[in-house]
Amino acid sequence: MLNDLLNQETVQLTDATDLSWEAAIRLAAKPLVANGSVTEQYVNSMIDVVNNQGPYINIGDHIALAHTRPENGSNRISLALLKTNHDIALVNQDHPITLWFVLSAVDSESHLEVIKQLMTLLTNEATVKQLMAASSAEDLLTIIHSRNE
Repeated sequence: MLNDLLNQETVQLTDATDLSWEAAIRLAAKPLVANGSVTEQYVNSMIDVVNNQGPYINIGDHIALAHTRPENGSNRISLALLKTNHDIALVNQDHPITLWFVLSAVDSESHLEVIKQLMTLLTNEATVKQLMAASSAEDLLTIIHSRNE
């Protein structure tokens, strides 16, 4: 499932040095808005939740998993990844992020397999180091797909 959701359309890499955390979430979610998986309301809700609840989406060293409730504009299960070649502070400097995942779910259960596969990927220290060192979207996809065969 992870290999189907993370593909050439949904994985991006940027060298931009002037992105705010809000802009990083918007950029990470852009492919999902473009393909109709989520609405702009969903993106705005993800940002609002962080503004209201803090950097709880920081799920690991340099890793964020942005998401919000399905009723805020999710049309189907989807996942996107933006790698920034420069750390971006999520809310404050205590939360530097490089890997920006955006998850969309349609209910409380159907996305659990995606979460399981993603956590298996992201709890492997060597894999995370490879993702952090990747220099292209193609490299990211090769790493992800080779770990989820």
